Amino acid sequence: MPPVNILIKPASSACNMACAYCFYRDVSSNRETAFEGMLSLETMETVIRSAFEYADHLCSFTFQGGEPTLRGLDFFREVVKLQKACNTRGLRVVNSIQTNGLAIDEEWAAFLAENQFLVGLSLDGPSDLHNLNRIDTAGKGTFSRVLHAAQLFDRYHVEYNVLCVVTGRNARSIEKIYRFYKRQGFRYLQFIPCLEPLGQERGQEAYHLSTAEYGQFLIRLFDLWLDDFRKGEYISIRHLDNWLFMLLGQPPEACNMAGQCSIQFVVEGDGGVYPCDFYVLDEWRMGTIGQTPLADMASGPVAQRFIAQSLPRPDACQSCPYVSLCRNGCRRDRAVLPDGTSGLNQYCEAYQTFFSQRGRQLGEALALVRRWRAQNGL
Repeated sequence: MPPVNILIKPASSACNMACAYCFYRDVSSNRETAFEGMLSLETMETVIRSAFEYADHLCSFTFQGGEPTLRGLDFFREVVKLQKACNTRGLRVVNSIQTNGLAIDEEWAAFLAENQFLVGLSLDGPSDLHNLNRIDTAGKGTFSRVLHAAQLFDRYHVEYNVLCVVTGRNARSIEKIYRFYKRQGFRYLQFIPCLEPLGQERGQEAYHLSTAEYGQFLIRLFDLWLDDFRKGEYISIRHLDNWLFMLLGQPPEACNMAGQCSIQFVVEGDGGVYPCDFYVLDEWRMGTIGQTPLADMASGPVAQRFIAQSLPRPDACQSCPYVSLCRNGCRRDRAVLPDGTSGLNQYCEAYQTFFSQRGRQLGEALALVRRWRAQNGL
């Protein structure tokens, strides 16, 4: 039995924000039922018991949405109690939650700290950039409320990282965003390229991120990061951390950098289980929690078809000198071929631009990491 990660949507697609680039609003609108209802405690208990039966050593529960805090703090208090009651084999349990921060108050912050939840907080930089796309359901900007959530996390010593969606505008403003994060004391960052609606030709949305913009974004962000690293200040940026892991001979921890899909066990509000957060669609439903064991879902035809479609590597990758690091990127960013398999990643030229222009400097960063590890006996 493997370690297992369960990604849970306790509030389904419900959200108290209306972000312009919300990929899950698009995904859910492509299902027969967009909102699958609030996850009941009874179903949550079944999720927990199923996870502990399937997992070995480690069981990770990640709560996303929509906006998972809409399920209410009392729900999460019961989740922690259920985990303790059901964990009869003494597995290591890790909880994390991805939030937009609007519902976070002192009570939430105290709970997250006490129960050691790792939090991902979505914040797209300073107010003018954040409020451009991240608005509430009344159309008002959310920057001040999200920043207040970060301040509460600091006050209560909540472990958290900041997530920024990379749009064309954000890519062009990365220096401004990076320096804002540094002023705020944020040291754990993720930058995620925006997704455009399923099946829609790219470039039609105002937030569109072009391949050229993404390539220059990768270079400028790396230069800022490396300059700080040279001075002894390390800012953790997830995709850079993963490239360094890979150069050290370790597997990436980010599934979108692995080169092929794995099964994530995404649980929707009605108990339906899917293989990936980007593909919570009717055609990819693997089963219902409590009716089909997780082991059977993982080995079942839907899961195997999902993985198989991610495996073919385009001809352009075969001779590419950067394929060992790029691995054709995330499946969601790849072209879809007529047979349903994955084609070339839409950011291929961006990755080539970055690796061709910053390969030497990436090697320098690797040397700095090795030196730091040696000094710390790692």
